[in-house]
Amino acid sequence: MRLLTNPLVLRMVLVFIAGAFAFVLGAFLIRRMRRSLLAEESFPAGAGSLEMLPLHAYQAVIQELKQQKHELQSQQNAERRRAKTSENISAAVLSNLSSGVLFVGSNGLVRQANAAARQILGFASLAGMSLAEVFREAKVIPSFESSSTLAAMIETSLREKTPFRRLEGSYTTPAGEERVLDVMVTPVHAPSGDVLGATCLINDQSELMRIRQMEELRGEISAEMALELRSSLATILDCARQITANSNPEISQRLAADIAAEAERLEHSIGGFLAGASSAGAAAGV
Repeated sequence: MRLLTNPLVLRMVLVFIAGAFAFVLGAFLIRRMRRSLLAEESFPAGAGSLEMLPLHAYQAVIQELKQQKHELQSQQNAERRRAKTSENISAAVLSNLSSGVLFVGSNGLVRQANAAARQILGFASLAGMSLAEVFREAKVIPSFESSSTLAAMIETSLREKTPFRRLEGSYTTPAGEERVLDVMVTPVHAPSGDVLGATCLINDQSELMRIRQMEELRGEISAEMALELRSSLATILDCARQITANSNPEISQRLAADIAAEAERLEHSIGGFLAGASSAGAAAGV
């Protein structure tokens, strides 16, 4: 206990503790400096190893990337060529169709029309025109639909997304030519199901309608002709019976004159009917 209270002993203990602390601190600093030096020495070695990597490895990677880029460009060019070929084929098919084809967008404007459609409707160009401008006051024939315009019925088909609709209407071209149009409206759907527009297949039925009217008229004339022929034959037959039953020469002569007049009238009627039929057939052939 006396040693612990001795000032000299206490001073020696403090000096010992300070020396031990300085030793530990010095060892720590020396160890840290050694690690720092080792790290600085290893860095140039690492840089040298990176520089020593083979150059052909970089060139191989670059070459492979260029090859992949070239293949991608080749595929894109092939896709463009296929799309262009398909587009050209579609345009060629549309241009060679005898029926008119209109593609109308969902906004009611014509986006595409082939040559037959322009010829039938009488326009040099139809792109960008509305249905009301194309068909104007063309009326739907009541035998197919209610008395309405073709433009209104097609617009109704677009709004209601009707799967298919056939319309027939009377149409007047800008040049004033009267035509009967047969229009089949079919909606065009996107893969998502939205309606992109409608395709209108147009056929000019004017000649067919004219032939149909001529056939109907010919049927009516034939019926009238058959009735007139039957009446004339009955008259001739009655006169012949009277001649047979009557011995009076004057009466027989008068009846014979009636028979001749009736036969002449019948021959004139039949001749007119045959002439009309021949001219109608020649016109249809033209």
